Amino acid sequence: MWMLCAALLALGSVHSVNGDSKAVTTTLTTKWPSTPLLLEASEFLAEESQDKFWDFVEATQNIENDHDDYQTVVHISDTDQAYYDLILKRASVLLSPVQLNLLKFALSLRAYSSTVHSFQQIASNEPPPPGCEAFFNVHGQTSCDAERLKVMLDDALERPKPYLFKGDHKFPSANPDAPVVILYAELGTKEFSRFHQLMLAKANKGLITYVLRHFLSNPSKSKVHLSGYGVELAIKNQEYKAKDDTQVQAGADVNATVIGENDPVDEVQGFLFGKLKTNYPELKEQLKELRKHLIESTNEMAPLKVWQMQDLSFQTAARILAAPSVDALNVMRDLSQNFPTKCDVFVIVMLQPCILCVFCSVFDVLRNEARVMEGLRSLLVDTPYIHDILKLNIQPSDSDYAVDIRSPAVNWINNLETDGRYASWPSNVQELLRPTFPGVIRQIRKNFHNLVMILDPTLENTAVLISVAEMFYSNNIPLRIGVVFVVNDSDEVDGMQDAGVALLRAFNYIADDIDSQMAFDAVISMLNRVPSGGKLKVEHVVGVLEKRYPYVEISSILGPDSAYDNNRKEGKAYYEQTGVGPLPVVLYNGMPLQREQLDPDELETVVMHKILETTSFFQRTVYLVRIACLSPIDSMPNVVPRINSRILSTSRNYLDLAATSKFLSDWAHNDGIIRPVTFWVVGDFDQPSGRQLLYDAIRHMKTSNNVRLGVINNPSENPSNEKSLIARAIWAAMQTQTANNAKNFITKMAKEETAQLSVRAGSFRCLYLDSCHFLFLCVPTQVLKQLVNVNLRVFMNCQSKLSDLPLKSFYRYVLEPEISFMADSSFAPGPLAKFLDMPQSLLFTLNLNTPESWMVESVHTRYDLDNIYLEEIDSVVAAEYELEYLLLEGHCFDVTTGQPPRGLQFTLGTASNPVIVDTIVMANLGYFQLKANPGAWILRLRKGRSDDIYKIYSHDGTDSPAEADDLIVVLNTFKSKIIKVKKKPDMMNEEYKEKEDVINIFSVASGHLYERFLRIMMLSVIKHTKTPVKFWFLKNYLSPTFKEFIPYMAEKYGFQYELVQYKWPRWLHQQTEKQRIIWGYKILFLDVLFPLAVDKILFVDADQIVRTDLKELRDFDLEGAPYGYTPFCESRREMDGYRFWKSGYWASHLAGRKYHISALYVVDLKKFRKIAAGDRLRGQYQGLSQDPNSLSNLDQDLPNNMIHQVPIKSLPQEWLWCETWCDDASKQKAKTIDLCNNPQTKEPKLQAAVRIVAEWSNYDQEIKGIYNNFLEEKERVHSYHDNEHAIYFCTLGADC
Repeated sequence: MWMLCAALLALGSVHSVNGDSKAVTTTLTTKWPSTPLLLEASEFLAEESQDKFWDFVEATQNIENDHDDYQTVVHISDTDQAYYDLILKRASVLLSPVQLNLLKFALSLRAYSSTVHSFQQIASNEPPPPGCEAFFNVHGQTSCDAERLKVMLDDALERPKPYLFKGDHKFPSANPDAPVVILYAELGTKEFSRFHQLMLAKANKGLITYVLRHFLSNPSKSKVHLSGYGVELAIKNQEYKAKDDTQVQAGADVNATVIGENDPVDEVQGFLFGKLKTNYPELKEQLKELRKHLIESTNEMAPLKVWQMQDLSFQTAARILAAPSVDALNVMRDLSQNFPTKCDVFVIVMLQPCILCVFCSVFDVLRNEARVMEGLRSLLVDTPYIHDILKLNIQPSDSDYAVDIRSPAVNWINNLETDGRYASWPSNVQELLRPTFPGVIRQIRKNFHNLVMILDPTLENTAVLISVAEMFYSNNIPLRIGVVFVVNDSDEVDGMQDAGVALLRAFNYIADDIDSQMAFDAVISMLNRVPSGGKLKVEHVVGVLEKRYPYVEISSILGPDSAYDNNRKEGKAYYEQTGVGPLPVVLYNGMPLQREQLDPDELETVVMHKILETTSFFQRTVYLVRIACLSPIDSMPNVVPRINSRILSTSRNYLDLAATSKFLSDWAHNDGIIRPVTFWVVGDFDQPSGRQLLYDAIRHMKTSNNVRLGVINNPSENPSNEKSLIARAIWAAMQTQTANNAKNFITKMAKEETAQLSVRAGSFRCLYLDSCHFLFLCVPTQVLKQLVNVNLRVFMNCQSKLSDLPLKSFYRYVLEPEISFMADSSFAPGPLAKFLDMPQSLLFTLNLNTPESWMVESVHTRYDLDNIYLEEIDSVVAAEYELEYLLLEGHCFDVTTGQPPRGLQFTLGTASNPVIVDTIVMANLGYFQLKANPGAWILRLRKGRSDDIYKIYSHDGTDSPAEADDLIVVLNTFKSKIIKVKKKPDMMNEEYKEKEDVINIFSVASGHLYERFLRIMMLSVIKHTKTPVKFWFLKNYLSPTFKEFIPYMAEKYGFQYELVQYKWPRWLHQQTEKQRIIWGYKILFLDVLFPLAVDKILFVDADQIVRTDLKELRDFDLEGAPYGYTPFCESRREMDGYRFWKSGYWASHLAGRKYHISALYVVDLKKFRKIAAGDRLRGQYQGLSQDPNSLSNLDQDLPNNMIHQVPIKSLPQEWLWCETWCDDASKQKAKTIDLCNNPQTKEPKLQAAVRIVAEWSNYDQEIKGIYNNFLEEKERVHSYHDNEHAIYFCTLGADC
């Protein structure tokens, strides 16, 4: 207490602080309207099961006017919290406690808002009839008049059925051929209840197939506030001043709400203010002032000396471990999220906050594990055992069983471990762990991948399978290839009579004489002689042998006395012993491929995918030190000597025996012991065969204490009283007797002599006991007190001898476990990230870390989010972002070549608007991405050359049938869609080509200062260029202010513009610093950012001034190079000490070539795509970027590093003049002037611009004038609309 008093007394002598605490807040909303929680809850239930969905619909169909336990009417207009509680109450009847907790979590995440809105988009395409709050569709006709339903149904079958999606809610119907009626309505409303009852009545009679889709006649005006993302407030390097001096206009921010200090870890310089406020409530105001003073003194952030940082990692770990276990995670979170203001006390190792994609990862994992746990609990498995079961490593179902390929019957064509052609490959299995570009198949000298073909040489498809194997071999794919020839094994048949025997003997002869590779080549030659559609004949084998061995007697090889029958009997015996099915058979590591995968177009793709999938298994095995010298077969636990499809089939059909029906019962010993095995006897018990089966089952039950028995009578003819006496007697016994009594009675009834006697008697006399017992298995469910009940262990991986701060940012993760409410029981405004009491002397930049499938943009803020300087801000920087698009990703391959289809274009749209967005396929992994919002979309090849050259061959992840050319894609999840295409036969050598004649200029900018430079650069281009210009801007990092002004500027100056954006692919190494991300966009995605119609693109840095017509640069001859850059100037001699490319690595790597600057370059996109330059650059980037010391200037170092693989044409020096590197004499010839940073003077950009470029200030004033005109027009428009509203209200009788 004395320390607190001393601190408060000291505070009295401190001058009051200037202004309130500064803060930064961030919110993220969807583009689509907010969706009702009731509808989102129904979609959660639908993922559990359709039965639960329809039960929930029934329970909530009239929730608008529902009653609680106290018979109080709960209206939808009542409090938000009461309505939310009622939803949970209705759902709790259908869900276990753990599932109910997950439902609360899902509603907090708004995880199913996209699913609900996808139905809204589908409904808008109908479109809805005017004035209808709910409506139905009957085979293309829509109405909201219930009286018309019967008329519409009468001729419905004459019209085609509507398209149903995989996510549709289809009511169980007894008549699948009935007309389809789709109801569009909002669950819980009166209109829904009225139509729902009508549809149910008809569906239960088999008159219709009832489908329900969500539809909101009056969507909400508010947006969905999202959570599940992170916000980083990074400290920006102020070595070069890059802050705009334009004053921010005053105005109110939407989410600049009052922020209180309620952090559970509210510690400042050793004072725990949370506990102090609790213990001394009378000192609340003084504590607030003390806290503010301590924060401001802490926020001075004096730089640490190197010796102060060396051991602070260990001190930080000790601080976390010293905290009570209940507080340790909160302490760690506080240290990692507010690291820069904590580092004067101790430093923490790099706890880089990682984004958990709650929507598509964590939430799904929790839910799937909850389902498994619920299932195990329903089997009465105790909790400790559940944990052990969940830890089991379950083999994937599609690779469960393999046959042993270590058989002498296999003729191995190659051996990766011994053949000379693979001598240059590394043999160490640790190579599996070396980072490589995704999709690259590692060439390691180990027989990890084995392909065995079991073939009958005389079958027609043998030749095409052998040709695929030859392709793998000739292209040095790391695959050991083996062949098993299954031929006639009769001793009476020789090679002069049977073509299969002849080929086998010829193979053996050549293998003995030379080697297996030469024998394999001869087999290919023999099969190539077979005409299309024909079969192998003896003369085909003889012809090859005579050509290759003209002096050898053919009969000695093929005839009766041949000594080359090796593996003839063994091959057939191996085939019969393995039981792999009809020929031909292809085994990958012993696992048989499916029949449909043996199509030659498909086989290559399947094997390559198998290699990539299996590589990850071997990587894990190597990492866990389980492989040393073993073959992969030794390390696979799923190898069996024979595959019996009846026993080992992975696709099993199960009867749903959970329900109770007239002919179903389930009984066991009533001694309380659990019986793990259940036998179900299905038979006609009025027939001798059925009774015998039942009798044998009961006899077995008497010998085993671990079995229970269920009985289902399956009459072979229509049952009647006369024909079902025995079955009815058995049923009566099971319904009325104890398990033991019923067993004894049925045992006697199942004996043939008793049954015959009973049938002749025609009746039964049964003794009914005092009581009858029914045994049910209860489902005890553990009520979880928390959302996630996990065992968590944290390992401190401390680093010694730190020389720099490892974390230079503040971080907040936006995630709420349950929806929160205000004091008046209304919904809280929504989740937001709050950075409170931030240091005011630092310059910050704001970054959002969102799930991979989100594309977000800043939509409202008055401030420069790239340069946040709190000293110049009143109180709160409120940043509002919007989820602009969800990403539709995929991979596309030409199944003819196995390569990504070059230049292929896809479009995404609707039936009425076919082209809303388009994209081209990236050569890397055939990757493509499209941007859309939730709904049903049509994915198709672009009309024109793409549609002429290609057709869609197969696809996965869509709602369309396999043969469809236009694919229906319902975007309500975050999974990639896999598309495969095949070239049309008559267009095999065509490529996609288009042209457009315009000067295309690409530029990037982030922050108000660089956007100011960008506008001036554009003006300088327009002033000097006579040809039409189109600017292309990277949308990802532009401010709302720039995006609002650019259409006005384009109209005034007569140029075109387009905003392009591309989500950094998840498989490409991510950059974390905003500036480096922008550098990456400048060079890594040039082949996919722009449409194929763009032949050439000029990149011009935002801080450049153009003094010439850029048509000259566009038409510059690059002499076959894909791009041209300007070399760095070397004329300013005083900067020689800063020319890093003159010595060390760069001097040796360039080998006399020039080092080029990335401020201005021209790209021949046709050539760039033709030589796959984008692929090469991304591949090199993937390797180099793993090293944090590589690619210091990413956009510049990467093309210079790749100068030998992707050549650069050096542009004349006058194309880019920069004062830092070029002397004053060369300035007069400059065609562009770049405001390069000067490492010697570190002069601020604005100051340098005014001094170096005479016309810069005039351009700046002209743009400011245009911008002021824009603001004035904008204000006039707002005033006009305000007046219109006032006049409207006057007409309604309001006071005017």
